[in-house]
Amino acid sequence: MSPVLPQSPVPDKTFPDTVRRKAWLSRFNPPQLIALSFALAILVGALLLWMPVTHGLNPDGTRRSVNFLQALFTSTSALCVTGLNVIDPSKDFNRLGQVIIMLLIQLGGLGILTFGTSFALLTRRRVAFSERVRVAQQVSALSAGDVLGLIRNIFLYTFIIEFVGFVLLAFRFVPLEGLGTGLFYALFHSVSGFNNAGFALYSDNLTRFVGDPLVSLVIPALILLGGMGFLVQLNVVAHLINPRRHRLMVHSKLVLTMMTLLFLVGVISYLVFEWNNPKTLEPLGLGTRLLAAIFHSATTRTAGFNTQDYGAMTLPTIFISIILMFIGANPGGTGGGIKTSTFYVMMASAWSMVRGRRDNNLFGRRIDTETTLRAMTVGLLSLVLVNSMFMLLLIFNTDENIKFVQLFFEAVSAFGTVGLSMNATPLLHPDQHIVLILLMYLGRIGPLTFAVAFSRPEGKELVRYPADKDILIG
Repeated sequence: MSPVLPQSPVPDKTFPDTVRRKAWLSRFNPPQLIALSFALAILVGALLLWMPVTHGLNPDGTRRSVNFLQALFTSTSALCVTGLNVIDPSKDFNRLGQVIIMLLIQLGGLGILTFGTSFALLTRRRVAFSERVRVAQQVSALSAGDVLGLIRNIFLYTFIIEFVGFVLLAFRFVPLEGLGTGLFYALFHSVSGFNNAGFALYSDNLTRFVGDPLVSLVIPALILLGGMGFLVQLNVVAHLINPRRHRLMVHSKLVLTMMTLLFLVGVISYLVFEWNNPKTLEPLGLGTRLLAAIFHSATTRTAGFNTQDYGAMTLPTIFISIILMFIGANPGGTGGGIKTSTFYVMMASAWSMVRGRRDNNLFGRRIDTETTLRAMTVGLLSLVLVNSMFMLLLIFNTDENIKFVQLFFEAVSAFGTVGLSMNATPLLHPDQHIVLILLMYLGRIGPLTFAVAFSRPEGKELVRYPADKDILIG
């Protein structure tokens, strides 16, 4: 009898592709996957917007010309929910192009990994724990265990708020634009508002609605709700439904307090510094002035809409706007910036140090050292990033008519994914547009996420050196 030779294993053709895909995705940690998914989606969006079929028509019936850099800039601005534009989306893109922009805004606002997980839930596919960890980091969830229920609630909450905004805005846009166009305008601006994108389908953004109570109140409400942070939104809703069972988290109390204070600072500052400005508030009535102040205090929280010309505003207003844009929205929301909680922890820690207190306390709880160090790291990296990119904007500047403050405003607006401009964006050199693209991208995923994604982990420290208290600070 001849010996039985071992047979080579026959590949199992029933081996699911999802396992191989998971093995490939397992090579990336959560920050890397977030960074790469946004970069890939930006490229896909740029290719779609580059196609002539998405471009608008000239008066003579020919297609408008949109080069790849302009398409890339628009895709980045939409996916990173910024709102800066080098071309006019209302004219340079047709309805198909505008739909693509709206979908990019929705995708970027909720997060690409969030969409992927929701698709898995709809198709009843099992979501691995590693995928839950990645999504939890993107939406700033407290743990990965409850992330699937959180994703369901996020989508439900988002679409309910956007639908309400759509219905309210339809009362204004349908009479102005007709039934079909008006409904699309209402949907587009509701999605753009809730996701803090700042894209508008009018060449003058929303300046024509400066005295319109409906638009001037619904859009800021959408902006603030979107920038609140999904975790805070759901916590507040649960608390309102059953206050005994669901208490407000310390994080919710913190960001709600900061949101209120920063909003009031914006309203008061805008009224004070623009009250006698003949190019902004002075020609308006009392009610319209208040509407404009409310609108612009909300829109500096990373939204990008405007009912007044920022190029005509006073320098104190520009200064306050830069501060509000840099701080931005809340963690886990659709906005950018360093986030309100980061700003509070930085300021409160400094104040505790000045007063000689060892601990930084908040609502009967102590903020731990790791949270403080993380906040300081985010703040420092953000300052370095903005100033480095601002320096590049200065180096590449070829237009003597563009002022120093305009370039700095552009840099902070791009980093904070705000989208406000002092009318300088379309005038910049293509090299400066590339700088703004990088700023919008890094501002959306976060400088700390990007740094962690592409840094080389050194592992655990085996040796801990003795502390040296001879280093003088300050």
